[in-house]
Amino acid sequence: MPSEPPIQSGSAEEPTLETSDVLADRRAKLERIRAAGTEPFPHSFPDVEPIADIRATHAGLAEGEETESSHRVAGRIAARRGQGKMAFIDLVDRSGKLQLQARVNELGPERMSELLHLDLGDLIGVTGTAFNSRRGELSLRVTDYQLNAKSLRPPPGKHHGLADVETRYRQRELDLIANEESRQLFITRAKVIAAVRRYLDAQGFIEVETPILQPLYGGAAARPFTTHHNALDRTLYLRIATELYLKRLIVGGLERVYEIGKQFRNEGVDTTHNPEFTTIEYYEAYADYLDVANRFEALIGSVAEAIDYQGPHDFSKPWRRETLAGSIQSRTGIDIYAHRTREALAEAMRGIGLEPKESDTWPQLVDELLDKKVEPELIEPTLLLDYPVELSPLAKRHRSQEGVVERFEAFVDGMEVANAFSELNDPDDQRRRFEEQERYMAEGDDEAHPIDEGFLTALEHGMPPTGGIGIGIDRLVMMFVGTDSIREVVLFPAMRD
Repeated sequence: MPSEPPIQSGSAEEPTLETSDVLADRRAKLERIRAAGTEPFPHSFPDVEPIADIRATHAGLAEGEETESSHRVAGRIAARRGQGKMAFIDLVDRSGKLQLQARVNELGPERMSELLHLDLGDLIGVTGTAFNSRRGELSLRVTDYQLNAKSLRPPPGKHHGLADVETRYRQRELDLIANEESRQLFITRAKVIAAVRRYLDAQGFIEVETPILQPLYGGAAARPFTTHHNALDRTLYLRIATELYLKRLIVGGLERVYEIGKQFRNEGVDTTHNPEFTTIEYYEAYADYLDVANRFEALIGSVAEAIDYQGPHDFSKPWRRETLAGSIQSRTGIDIYAHRTREALAEAMRGIGLEPKESDTWPQLVDELLDKKVEPELIEPTLLLDYPVELSPLAKRHRSQEGVVERFEAFVDGMEVANAFSELNDPDDQRRRFEEQERYMAEGDDEAHPIDEGFLTALEHGMPPTGGIGIGIDRLVMMFVGTDSIREVVLFPAMRD
């Protein structure tokens, strides 16, 4: 059997510069294909096998070994070597890359010529027999092929536009075409979500769907997106969290519920924030925040095992635990509970070089201390427990400590990935908390929680003791794949014009 010819100069990758000549040449080829009686955009190419499956089937072939095993594959032409009587083509699908060998004695001169005149980036389907080349490369010898879609623009070059993050984020399809790492990252993201769902389903949780368009936003401290429904003639909000509706389902007796879905917050964009993001929230009757912490650790360990996580953290072990006040005091020397007024805490912060805004409330100052002095140091998986009641209007008061609620947040690599409570189920206390939030709103906190009368009415019907948690899916994926930007794990992140 002949060995592969050397790579022809310039044949493995086209330039990315989309000149009018390049585009015109591809359109001219399109017209010639049509004129020859070939449909350049056919309806289907059935019975396709993933390239990875073919590789697995023939993993044991020796160098130079032939088979009579026929396969059908489909994908995009990524490279081409050789010409005339024999050529080699690299075909790429979602699962990997496979070498094709095309020979004129198999296809005939006309079909061979048509194949060689296809462009990089064209989508083809191929029928062929498997063999292992003398260089040890699993290949398919092409016995037939079909053009599945003519690419009218050249593919991105590996050394041009795809190094530019603007191009990668704005035209993710090009990033996925050019970069196998990006394809694998988003496959991993899908596996993470599937593993989360499997774990909760196995634990008896019910997946539900709650409204995205809501008459009143709630469940988090954030500014909402506002819209108007013409037929109902009313203002609606894109949800900022699923919490309040899910807890109403606990009131209704579903006992263990979860929802995976989009949230929308009208806030800044940075390495850990995108205005449209994905979370999972789950709630469990008869549990408290310590039960939730234990289940969270088990969930993360289960997901890490399911995706074969190979990163620096050991998620099979319990997470490190600190109190919020203790973590701030150990790093700044400030005891937040000894500085219970806004003025006292602001003065203490100025003593360590911070300049708090005059408009910030006491809970906002605590949040600033957490954000600037604590979070960046929480690299090891850590749970911060027991938050001030002012920061947590939906959490149950601590059973033994005044002014504190049973809440934890989870941090990895200096980033918050989850937020959990023993859920407040006393409707009168909940009303007082909402009224306190209303006071913060009047003082200028535009992220304070509004009063939700519908939720209060639901609580008055009785909600059992409940533990709940919200986990950022995007940040969870960031943690597992080891990237420091949320834009890397969101297919189409928000961008400026």
